[in-house]
Amino acid sequence: MDFKSMAELLDHCERKKRSIAEVMLDVEASKTGRSKATIIEMMKQRLMKMKDAVDAGVSDRSTAPSGISGGDACLMGHYKDKGEYLSGSFIVDAMRFSFATSETNARMGVIVATPTAGAAGILPGCLFSLRENAGLSYEKLVMGLFTASALGYVIANRAFISGAAGGCQAEVGSATAMAAGAIVELKGGTPVQAVNATAIALKSMLGLVCDPVAGLVEVPCIKRNVIGTAIAFSAADIALAGITSRIPCDEVIAAMYEIGKKMPVTLRETSLGGLAMTPTGKEIKDRILKKESF
Repeated sequence: MDFKSMAELLDHCERKKRSIAEVMLDVEASKTGRSKATIIEMMKQRLMKMKDAVDAGVSDRSTAPSGISGGDACLMGHYKDKGEYLSGSFIVDAMRFSFATSETNARMGVIVATPTAGAAGILPGCLFSLRENAGLSYEKLVMGLFTASALGYVIANRAFISGAAGGCQAEVGSATAMAAGAIVELKGGTPVQAVNATAIALKSMLGLVCDPVAGLVEVPCIKRNVIGTAIAFSAADIALAGITSRIPCDEVIAAMYEIGKKMPVTLRETSLGGLAMTPTGKEIKDRILKKESF
């Protein structure tokens, strides 16, 4: 059993009366020959690595070796403590945990690439916000990872997930789409609603360029991860309300692929365009290169 499109995935879910997470677990067991219990335990280990990255980042005020990121997770936490935030506790915590994960990555800490290191803050940000605010168990979050894995599996096989190949739409966009679908299933939504959330989230990221300042996955990458969590929750709410994507998810993925192919090389992780080539972006690059030359 396998699936190569969202349509095929939903067909499996419908015929077998199973969630996306359960279908993905079935596929993984079939492909690897491992028991489902073993696969679940392996996925839990990855979830715990995500938790370690969040825990390390939320209280670390230090800057990354580059000097251009660090400490924003703490600031987000202080802001939340004031109780004056605008976007609700689910999103505020998701942003805080996303900052924490991405800042841990920038400090050379261990993270889980979901689906890439450059987009590693979005899924854990959303998952651990659900744990913080909805009391979801680790067992539930593990199943959310299987949901996200299935959605990312389709995107990766039908388009791309790297910024170098298709721009940040392929990296942060894919992670945001994966998180949106996972949120839906974790909140009791149907597979159809989860795929609609995936499409809605990815549509919101189409055309996003990859323009890292000084070639580092920090500026603007970290804040794009953080904003991605808000889009994921928004897309999930839209889908859970019963609102559908007018463009089928497979067609959204195809559009992302076509846009990525047409994107100039200067806007695909080469740091030759976009924010990387602003006066401040170039000044940061020169400062870092000068520092490294000593």
